[in-house]
Amino acid sequence: MRPRSTRPERSPAPALRLDRAAEPPRAAVLLLHGGRADGLEPPPVWNPPGARMRPFARAIARATDGHDVVLGQVRYRHRGWNGTRADAGQDALRALDELAFLTGPLPVVLVGHSMGGRAALHAAGHPLVEAVVGLAPWCPEGEPVEHLAGKRVVLVHGDRDRVTNPRDSWQLADRARAAGAESCALRMPGGDHAMLRGARTWHTLAARLVTGLLRLGPLPPTVADSFATP
Repeated sequence: MRPRSTRPERSPAPALRLDRAAEPPRAAVLLLHGGRADGLEPPPVWNPPGARMRPFARAIARATDGHDVVLGQVRYRHRGWNGTRADAGQDALRALDELAFLTGPLPVVLVGHSMGGRAALHAAGHPLVEAVVGLAPWCPEGEPVEHLAGKRVVLVHGDRDRVTNPRDSWQLADRARAAGAESCALRMPGGDHAMLRGARTWHTLAARLVTGLLRLGPLPPTVADSFATP
């Protein structure tokens, strides 16, 4: 019989990558990029979904400059969601736990694209999370929403998205509202899944949503009116 190795198992790499710290921190924003439905391999070094989030990170950094807002990203162990494993969602929860250890309690806004949007919604029940911004999010039918009660959720979807269905975002926003969330879904006319058509509008809107949800500035009127409507 082959002897069992006595070497300790390696702990997984940190799920949180900090891009900007603050002392003392007032709030935090974590970005979650897209991925695939299935894939146990780690994201590649050159990862287009991750690269697509960089201009969003820059826009949010500019909008929150001077407000003591921590900025970071969720690092995935696997490229895919992988069914009931919900790997990206679990990594989002790990990143939030790591953030809590570093900063203590503070309000967090999660900003996720595609699979990252699903991961953000999955992790929204974490005590730190105050709000979620889903960009062309993957919202499968029957996705749980009960844990969104008391949270603020804004989903933004292009009407020309051929990868994730905009109607799923509208339906999830309605279900989240019924479950007790403040939620709404915004339509981006002509918007595609990669958010390249009208890219600057996507970046500007995401930054404005983040500052509004952190109460550093006004929310877009459509969102504010939706939140105020019973």
